[in-house]
Amino acid sequence: MSNLGEKSVKVPPRWFVRSFWYLHRGLYRVTGGRIGTWRPKDTRWGALRLTTTGRRTGRKRDVIVAYLEDGPNLTALAMNGWADGEPAWWLNLREHPEAEVDLPGGPRPVRAREAVGAERARLWDLWRGLDGKLDDHAALRSRPTAIVVLEPRPE
Repeated sequence: MSNLGEKSVKVPPRWFVRSFWYLHRGLYRVTGGRIGTWRPKDTRWGALRLTTTGRRTGRKRDVIVAYLEDGPNLTALAMNGWADGEPAWWLNLREHPEAEVDLPGGPRPVRAREAVGAERARLWDLWRGLDGKLDDHAALRSRPTAIVVLEPRPE
C-alpha cells in the first residue's frame, strides 16, 4: 500500500458513515430485501447482506457489505468505512467462518477466509479497477485492509 499515512483523500465523518450503514440495513429490512442489495457491474461493486455469528454472543448478526465476484467466490474489503480497527463482521467471521449471504438471486451459504499472497494482490487490483484511489483510502488505516473471500459451501 503506497502513501501510508498520507491523507490525500477525504471520507465523510464517522457519524455520517455509521448513520448510512444503519439506514441501508433498515431499508433492506423494511422492504423485505427487495431494496438494498444489487449485483456488481463492470464499473461498480455490488451489495449483499452478510449474516455472521457473533464471536462473543453466538447470536446472528447482519450487515450490508460491498462485494465483487471472483468466479464462484465473492470478495469484500474489511475496511470499516476506512476507519482504524477491524469491522465487527470480519472479527466474527474469523471466529466463526461459516456464514450466509443474501444476494438479489437468493441466499447462499458461504465460508470465509482471508486472501493472502498473490491472490490478495490480484483481488486488490480487481478492486482498484473500480476505485483508482483505493490505495489512498487504504492509507487512512494504520494496518492493511483484509480482503475477505466468501467461498460457496454446501447447504
